[in-house]
Amino acid sequence: MDRQEEERLSKQQKTQKIQELTQKFLALKEQKSKLDAEAEDLAEKRDKLNTQFKKTRAEITELKGERDKLNAEVKELKQQREASKKEIHEKIEEIKRLKEEIKTLAPKKPPKSFQTLQKEIEDLEWKIQTTSLELREEKELVEKVKQLETQLSVHKKLNQLNQQILKLQIEIKTLRDQGKLRHEKLMETAQRSQKLHEKMLEKIEESKKIKIEADNMHKLFLQSREKTNPLHRQMTEISNQIKRLKEEIQETETKEKKETEEILREKLESQAREKLRRGEKLTWEEFQLLAKKGMKAQD
Repeated sequence: MDRQEEERLSKQQKTQKIQELTQKFLALKEQKSKLDAEAEDLAEKRDKLNTQFKKTRAEITELKGERDKLNAEVKELKQQREASKKEIHEKIEEIKRLKEEIKTLAPKKPPKSFQTLQKEIEDLEWKIQTTSLELREEKELVEKVKQLETQLSVHKKLNQLNQQILKLQIEIKTLRDQGKLRHEKLMETAQRSQKLHEKMLEKIEESKKIKIEADNMHKLFLQSREKTNPLHRQMTEISNQIKRLKEEIQETETKEKKETEEILREKLESQAREKLRRGEKLTWEEFQLLAKKGMKAQD
């Protein structure tokens, strides 16, 4: 087996090796494409979960804001309720004080009614003003008027105290009615706040589960990406091997081409010398070939 046959065999082996490497490269590429598709699917699921997580956290923030607003309203209603209780207590104490005052003043209440005393005073004052009286009689009537007015003042004072008590009782009733309405609103608001709080806690638990699932999906994504690294390295190595083999084949082909051209040139040169020896006419190409050979010989 001559050198050309050996090189040709080597070229065939390299070509076959390139085919084998190409098949292996394509198999690795297909495997890597599947892993890339898997990683892309995992990344898409992860991103959707992260978007869902952000949306859920926003809902939690909104629920917390609404709940806090209702809690502030509950707090304000409680403060109003306590202030109302305090005011009612103060008014009740005031009623007790007024009743004690009435109790103290009650023994001094005259047997005659307010209207009777009022009429007697008016009659005496009319008599004093329209009747000619002696000084002594006038003094007696004036003194009597004073006594009646003193008795009348007791009626006035008792009436004033009772009016104050009545007014306080009306105010207490108004405060209690307002307190009842306020309590109903407080309970309703507290219930709404509690429902929002429970809903917020549910959302928090939901967001935790979504975050765990998103983190797991990201972990699987990284693992999938990690699997492609050795495949990528193998593909790079195979690609480099194929490139080197192709370069070697190209070098061999170039060398073979030069050798073939040299053999053909020598054959044509031999034919031209033979024609020249026989005295035959040379072609332009044959003439140039011999001329170039002579120039090289001179060099």
